[in-house]
Amino acid sequence: MPAALAPCSVAIAVRPSQRDGTRETNHELRTWVDSIADLLADSGYHPVVERRSADEIGGTGLPVLTATEIGAQCGLAIVLGGDGTLISVARQLAPYGVPIVGINHGRLGFLTDLSEGTVHDLLPRLLAGEYHEEARALISAEISTDAGVEHFAMNDVVVYRGGTSGMVELRVEVDGHFVANQRADGLIIATPTGSTAYSLSVGGSLMHPAIGGWIMAPIAPHTLSNRPIVLSDNSEVSIEIVSGRYASANFDMQSLASLMIGDRITVRRSQHQVRFLHPEGWNYFDTLRKKMHWNEGA
Repeated sequence: MPAALAPCSVAIAVRPSQRDGTRETNHELRTWVDSIADLLADSGYHPVVERRSADEIGGTGLPVLTATEIGAQCGLAIVLGGDGTLISVARQLAPYGVPIVGINHGRLGFLTDLSEGTVHDLLPRLLAGEYHEEARALISAEISTDAGVEHFAMNDVVVYRGGTSGMVELRVEVDGHFVANQRADGLIIATPTGSTAYSLSVGGSLMHPAIGGWIMAPIAPHTLSNRPIVLSDNSEVSIEIVSGRYASANFDMQSLASLMIGDRITVRRSQHQVRFLHPEGWNYFDTLRKKMHWNEGA
């Protein structure tokens, strides 16, 4: 069993979510943050709040830190929300190697292991060393017109046609080798983590997170034989806009860049990884079975 986490500052991050069409109030979120903060303090840790969370929900009476300060001062981050919230925080903290625990306060919660009903039982045990640590790969992407600016993605990089235009034509190269000029609505480069997201909806395969690979999946291709393909995550993928107006690239559906004809996106594995702490006994296949409703009625 891993060693218990030494007493340290622990960051709490949260984002408002909608359930049954109703947006949570700041008071409800502060109540949850206060509850987790009390649990941490009772276990000998020093709770702090991520700055954007504090801005979203108002004052909590706890110290407020930026992502950079969390990276320098905290030994753990607890993210309260859905997968989108966790991915947003994970991308910011990955360069600092801060481990993350996810508490599902959204809908699907594919990446968040704890629930509102189990957090008071499982979180103290996790802090005591009853956890399984897992590293998840990140994508690093750079746009030719924005050299030196690194975009991170935990799920996927998506190059997509404009909302009012027809298909885009994309010249795709892998490790400098020409693959094809693809005419489609777009192209997805997904990590194993992202294989359960957008890529899955366009026919991409599920990929176990321990596998070092990407999925390159076209979106509504003009040539129906153009199918998803699995690549090594040591590969460098280059995507150039050949034709199509108002194309764009997004990174985890959370940040967006407009693209012009001739622009090129280079995708490679990031040197950073996201560190997750799962409850002891966690298993990827249990997550798939539960979240994807396999064996219903069995």
